[in-house]
Amino acid sequence: MTTTTPTTEDEKAAFLAKLKAYEGRTYGPPMRGPDPVNQAMIRHWVEAIGDENPVYVDPDAAARSVHGGIVAPPVSLQAWVMRGFRPAASATSDVQDEIMSLLNGAGFTSVVATNCEQEYFKELHVGTHLSTTTTVESISEEKATGLGVGHFLTTLVRYTDEHDDLVATMRFRILKFKPGTGRSATQAKTDAEPATRPPRPRPAVTQDNAFFFEGAQQHKLLIQRCSSCGRLRHPPGPACPSCRSYDWDTVEASGKATVYSFVVNHYPQVPSFDYPLAVGLFELEEGTRLVANFVGVEPDAIEVGMPVQVEFVEHDAELTLPAFRPVQVTA
Repeated sequence: MTTTTPTTEDEKAAFLAKLKAYEGRTYGPPMRGPDPVNQAMIRHWVEAIGDENPVYVDPDAAARSVHGGIVAPPVSLQAWVMRGFRPAASATSDVQDEIMSLLNGAGFTSVVATNCEQEYFKELHVGTHLSTTTTVESISEEKATGLGVGHFLTTLVRYTDEHDDLVATMRFRILKFKPGTGRSATQAKTDAEPATRPPRPRPAVTQDNAFFFEGAQQHKLLIQRCSSCGRLRHPPGPACPSCRSYDWDTVEASGKATVYSFVVNHYPQVPSFDYPLAVGLFELEEGTRLVANFVGVEPDAIEVGMPVQVEFVEHDAELTLPAFRPVQVTA
């Protein structure tokens, strides 16, 4: 593909006009999900997420609830319409392909999802068969972001059932940006004046989770515990998901865990982190899970089920976070 990047104001205006011409257009006729909502997939989904609400898997509990039967979690919405690993040709969209080709041809070849807003109108009962209609809501003018210079593409997806009733909507926004034009590139300094690494991003501390970060400062791995039923929970929250009690205290975890899942991030790169960046979902000996970084291991040596031990990393004077290091298992 020949890349022609608009540089002058006139070229940028002409390019934006081409993009804006797609606003209001749909990606084509409604696309029907491959399968209706079904109990097997609901079970897989809630087990992966760790949601133990009985209305999703227990027919008797669901029948006694306001739902009157098994329902799927609202946030599983996209699972029922996702295309397969090798989607059929009919699952592609000429409009979408044209927009992507236009942006790629202008050098905006990298992509990152920025935000998603969903609104629900009907419950997802077993047997509901969803279809989607996607409309291009807006394409922004060229924006300068930390990742790079690019355009925000916002689509509005309407989810309807087999009766054409509106089930939900989703506003989905991506950034198509030009690699190498982000903050780290524009702020790069010469070897004579080396750039100072910016501090690690601060966590969003609330009255519900402040204890966790305060404990980390003291090299303690604290887990929230319901004072009424004793259930441990993480991430922290205001109410117990089991008994709905608002009373809680904390328990100090042993720090022993196993790797439940993990991902290795390569891009986009944030200057505060080293790459490749390995992030794990760790199952603690006490039964809860939490997300943290790995230390003391190369990414290609990480395995699911690997035993690990917590290690507290002092990123700066104000921020200490738990990470996990593999432990040697003796026979």
